[in-house]
Amino acid sequence: MISLPTQPFASTQGEIYLNDLSDWLILYFYPKDSTPGCTTQAVDFSTLKNDFENTTIIGVSRDSIKTHQNFTAKKELSINLISDKEEILCQHFDVIKEKNMYGKKVMGIERSTFIFYKGELVKSYRKVKAAGHAEIILKDLKELQKAR
Repeated sequence: MISLPTQPFASTQGEIYLNDLSDWLILYFYPKDSTPGCTTQAVDFSTLKNDFENTTIIGVSRDSIKTHQNFTAKKELSINLISDKEEILCQHFDVIKEKNMYGKKVMGIERSTFIFYKGELVKSYRKVKAAGHAEIILKDLKELQKAR
């Protein structure tokens, strides 16, 4: 069972502790800021943010805070982004996988999403597609919230 780490993380909205956040938390991992799929995913989550009632949405990648801040400003994102340059969260959630990039094997983030309720993992998604993913998460979250 994956739990939330207790140490602080640097984010676009300052230092945060994941285990101190709202009842519902959506933590999604993506490969790189300002790339097509990652932009689609971040913009979709930002656009739908107000529909995610009582829920904190946080994106995680290995990009720097500066890169995250530029991405946030450029795309007018309303969600928080964590910089995981040391791969602490990536390793904790086991999202670093071998990928094939133009015939060359590289280690990168496998697009993944985790939904937590009061610090407990209630649903996870691996190898997700960026387009339409935020809508799927919103639909599933609503069902999960009804069940609580």
